Amino acid sequence: MKKRVHSSFLIGLILVLLLAACSGNDGAGESDSGGEPAEGDKNGGTLVYGRGADSVGLDPINVTDGESIRVTHNVFETLLEYDQNLELQPKLATEYESSEDGLTWTFQLREGVKFHDGTDFNADAVVFNFERWMDPENPYHQGDFAYYPFLYGGFKGDENHLIEYVKANGDYELEIKLKRKTAPFLSYLAISMFGIASPAAIEEYGDTLNEHPVGTGPFKFESWNRNDTITLVKNEDYWMEGKPYLDSIIYRVIPENSARLNALQTGEIDVLDGMNAGDTTVVEEAEGFELLKRPSFNIGYMAFNMEKEPFDDPLVRQAINMAVDKEEIVEAFYSGLADTATSPLPPSLWSYDDSLEKYDYNVEEAKKLLKEAGLENGFKTKLYTMSNPRPYLPEPMKIAEAIQADLAEVGIEAEIVSMEWATYLDDTSAGKHDMALYGWTGVMADPDNFLYPNLSNTNIKKPAQNIAFYDSEEFTALITEARETIDQDKRTELYKQAQQLFQKDAPWMMLAYTTPPLAQADYVEGYEPHPMSNDLLTDVYLTNN
Repeated sequence: MKKRVHSSFLIGLILVLLLAACSGNDGAGESDSGGEPAEGDKNGGTLVYGRGADSVGLDPINVTDGESIRVTHNVFETLLEYDQNLELQPKLATEYESSEDGLTWTFQLREGVKFHDGTDFNADAVVFNFERWMDPENPYHQGDFAYYPFLYGGFKGDENHLIEYVKANGDYELEIKLKRKTAPFLSYLAISMFGIASPAAIEEYGDTLNEHPVGTGPFKFESWNRNDTITLVKNEDYWMEGKPYLDSIIYRVIPENSARLNALQTGEIDVLDGMNAGDTTVVEEAEGFELLKRPSFNIGYMAFNMEKEPFDDPLVRQAINMAVDKEEIVEAFYSGLADTATSPLPPSLWSYDDSLEKYDYNVEEAKKLLKEAGLENGFKTKLYTMSNPRPYLPEPMKIAEAIQADLAEVGIEAEIVSMEWATYLDDTSAGKHDMALYGWTGVMADPDNFLYPNLSNTNIKKPAQNIAFYDSEEFTALITEARETIDQDKRTELYKQAQQLFQKDAPWMMLAYTTPPLAQADYVEGYEPHPMSNDLLTDVYLTNN
């Protein structure tokens, strides 16, 4: 593959030189068709990416939020990855096979890859990372490592821990032995949280790796000004010859959607993520800009804290589901780029149950349920919302205010509480909220990724990912059986049973499935928004450079 890339680079360079000689002018940056620039002329420049919130951290195994992964995905690489069509592809692992019993997996690793600190990527490095992730006694197991126990059934030594061992069979062969069959195992290896870090960097930085990330990706970390900018620079020794094209990327935080759009219009940023209702039309009608749409792969919802009264009563949760006019909210605040939601799975994901009976807007029925729950006169509560827009919540304060107004109609007085993103994650995972607006963008194309982290009762220990504190043995048993079942038809049936139970128990009020809008200057080329929001910028270049 390297030879092919190298050859195309040389051919492109020769064409540029020939054109320059024939034309006698400065038009050497164009190909012979006058269209896309030649390969050599794609190089250089800085892309400024405007976003609504800062990253929480840059050690991928210790973060779960999209703004962190957006950055780390360009610094670290995983063994496998999901392409734009959500199909698994090789990355640091080039081939893999399993034993007949589905328990032992052997991976051939990519050779000639270097970490950003110049050390070698090999099987020992992967083993080092797994040992750090899975072993609480490991000296470098510092942090929550939240995603690991979600997927692997706990840590090393725990009764349900999935992995028996991880070992190197030579420099570039890795063997992983599982204790039980696990249908989405390969998908786990493609999740950005499991980016492979330099062992030398882990040893050097310890618990501050969060601020000194060192991977094998197309870009290297340079600097971080909290709540302002993160700067990455080109990895000159990247294993994909000739790439990346950009010299650097600056991720810039601009919390307000309108201010971010203005920054795009004035040339302060090149790409914009997130915008207000109606601003999509502004972008489409303005010269010099392009509207992009991220393929839908998310859910937006409001979680009830079921550890607190009166949200421990299903009648109250069902009443609120009926008291809020979700269709009106989606129409008002999602720019026509969302549909009202019913299931905790997005419609684009296999096993989505389109037969679920939704909670229709019905004020009188909501009042009846509250009366049945002994709350005829309503009650006071708090509604948490983040201050920064999210792909599934484009205007968080306005959406919270709309919910607040609807709840008032049934006698529920909801005080809105808002805070910046990192604090919001901390407070909701600690269970400080009564109700909280939330959402999820999938990081693997498997229902397990939406249901297990967010709704399994194994994830209610604080700091919790299951912020509804939904403690259902029946639901958890269904999704656990599904992840340990290989037959996809049977898995689908189990997931549909789980969705029906979810609908009855109502731990969340579902809001929307969105197709998040983005915008870019028309001189930005090669940028494709990924359904999982972990946009890889290897192929991006600027034609105004």
